[in-house]
Amino acid sequence: MNLVYRYRVKCLTGLLNQQARAVSFVWNYCNDRQKDALRFGRRWLTGFDLNKLTAGSCRELGLHSGTVNATCEQYAKSRSQQKRPSLRYRGRKSLGWVPLKGRDIKETPNGFHFHGREFKVFKSRELPGGAKIKDGTAFSRDARGNWFLNVCIEVDAPHVRPISSGVGIDLGLIELATLSTGEKIENPRHFRRAEEKLSKAQRANKRRQATRIHARTANARRDYLHKAALGIVRRFDYIAVGNVNAAGLAKTSMAKSVLDASWSSFRDMLRYKAIAHGATFEVVDESFSSQTCNACGVIAGPKGRAGLNERRWVCACGAELDRDVNAARNILKRGSGHRTPAEGFLGA
Repeated sequence: MNLVYRYRVKCLTGLLNQQARAVSFVWNYCNDRQKDALRFGRRWLTGFDLNKLTAGSCRELGLHSGTVNATCEQYAKSRSQQKRPSLRYRGRKSLGWVPLKGRDIKETPNGFHFHGREFKVFKSRELPGGAKIKDGTAFSRDARGNWFLNVCIEVDAPHVRPISSGVGIDLGLIELATLSTGEKIENPRHFRRAEEKLSKAQRANKRRQATRIHARTANARRDYLHKAALGIVRRFDYIAVGNVNAAGLAKTSMAKSVLDASWSSFRDMLRYKAIAHGATFEVVDESFSSQTCNACGVIAGPKGRAGLNERRWVCACGAELDRDVNAARNILKRGSGHRTPAEGFLGA
């Protein structure tokens, strides 16, 4: 199992800025050669082909040879993943990025040694003992100009826990998530809270202040989602989440609220935290989950956009249902890790 440890870099940021520009030059060179292949009907270039074309350029560019190779290989990989004949060029507005090979970096007491220099970092946590640093490790710069070192390591995957408790999760906008146990996780709406300050900064053309507000909002949202996901993973052995289409809803009038809730990030955090803690994670189909009674299975709930305002309804079987809790229980029932109808329900 691969994990990524992220450290804030203390020093040599000027050197990293210079190397980031050289990495962008290599990326754009790869893009040019790929367009030449398209123009003349030649075979598309692989990462190995690009490595041969850039051989011997590391000294002139001021980069480690592993960085040049990693850039070429990432270009070929990204082009293949996106299924595009060529990619965008990296310009001045592109965030800084300096990839490297795992074998070229070594941990030191105060940071990491790479390319003849020691990059001191704020070590918020130590790497696991005996961990092997893998390819995919890279320096990256955020919008505020701060540099971070993302260390990719390989660790043994934990044993999968036996399923003794499960939970279904319905993602929403009023509450971030509703659990099948009846609990509801609050949606703090971080962007909405900072929206007024951000609009003032943008109207005054204060770009640095606007960037800082965006960064603080993103950090607060990420921290909240991490803590919420970790709390769920520690409590339950099986986690089922609905497959709500966040990308599709982000193109509607609810886009700002959907992006602020960050459903996709929350799902990803639940997935990798579940793997790291030995829990079982599954994304299930949530179609008609809020309209189907979890007691008798009949579709009798409020429908359409007008029905979104009806948060509670009564089924013909006599069950009084909360819309979100009912959806979460149906999601749990549809998961493969759910074994009994009462498992994961409050008081069962």
